[in-house]
Amino acid sequence: MPTAFPKDSVGLVTPQTAHFADPLALVCGRSLADYQLVYETYGTLNATASNAVLICHALSGHHHAAGYHSLDERKPGWWDSCIGPGKPIDTDKFFVVSLNNLGGCNGSTGPASLNPATGKVFGADFPVLTVEDWVHSQARLADLLGIRQWAAVVGGSLGGMQALQWAISYPERIRHCLCIASAPKLSAQNIAFNEVARQAILTDPEFHGGHFQEQGVIPKRGLMLARMVGHITYLSDDAMGEKFGRGLKSEKLNYDFHSVEFQVESYLRYQGEEFSGRFDANTYLLMTKALDYFDPAAAHGDDLATTLAGVKADFCVMSFTTDWRFSPARSREIVDALLAAKKNVSYLEIDAPQGHDAFLIPIPRYLQAFGGYMKRIEV
Repeated sequence: MPTAFPKDSVGLVTPQTAHFADPLALVCGRSLADYQLVYETYGTLNATASNAVLICHALSGHHHAAGYHSLDERKPGWWDSCIGPGKPIDTDKFFVVSLNNLGGCNGSTGPASLNPATGKVFGADFPVLTVEDWVHSQARLADLLGIRQWAAVVGGSLGGMQALQWAISYPERIRHCLCIASAPKLSAQNIAFNEVARQAILTDPEFHGGHFQEQGVIPKRGLMLARMVGHITYLSDDAMGEKFGRGLKSEKLNYDFHSVEFQVESYLRYQGEEFSGRFDANTYLLMTKALDYFDPAAAHGDDLATTLAGVKADFCVMSFTTDWRFSPARSREIVDALLAAKKNVSYLEIDAPQGHDAFLIPIPRYLQAFGGYMKRIEV
């Protein structure tokens, strides 16, 4: 157990819960009568509330982005390498807000929450959500915190899509948009991977049409397979080769279909096992559908430059060379559209072997560029 935290850590943090009683109209045509969002804050909001930064999480992320919940917590928040004193998102300068999205399974209202209309868990009855819905709910959280304008909205992957949507939906409420390892919409291949993951869950005998909690079970097998498929796409071929190669768990092959023989097999099964014990299956379905549905240019004749014509934020777009899930070409689509719309944009393509997960890893050049851009933000 550590007796002290690193000097560049935000230290002990306590999640907070915001309750909203006004109905939230959703893109799907339904609404939530009331809901709650769980969030954490790091740093101090200044007198003019001009130094606030919003962190948007990716598919399986949550509100715990930095610091520790207790002295015996082994690992800090999922983006601790980027948030803290002297780090790229410097909490000596910025007031940072990180939340668990609506529909999540880490405290915010979602499929595992009680439906006040029935007194039972929502399960499959929870409405389908979009990135736009999340941004509207986040705007209400900003109102509650007294933040009229974000100094920056920052996110990687699905989080980057939220940052982009913020700039489109609330152009007056965001000064800088940092879109990392993201895309203006999913490719057919990405939608296909998401569908395979969803089918793994939907066809699990323990799914029970999404009402598995009423049966006292979880679709563990489906969740494990979904996570294994997803995890393969987060790593590059080079990263998997360097980490595992064709290494064996034992000295000889067993020549059967059931043994865990290769180290990469063991790794994927561990990832699936761990994930199935902490993540809600209905939330996974919701998050992947939100990814699939994101396509802000669809409302403007598929013209992304026209879609971005009204944004007022300055942009920082970053991508990673070996990311094949959200390739640099997808980031350049955003950059090209912003330039066509005559907006301010900085772009960096980082040479990194780690694949899509690189945005979570403290790669020196990445942190240097990230921190360099954040230092330019006036508060």
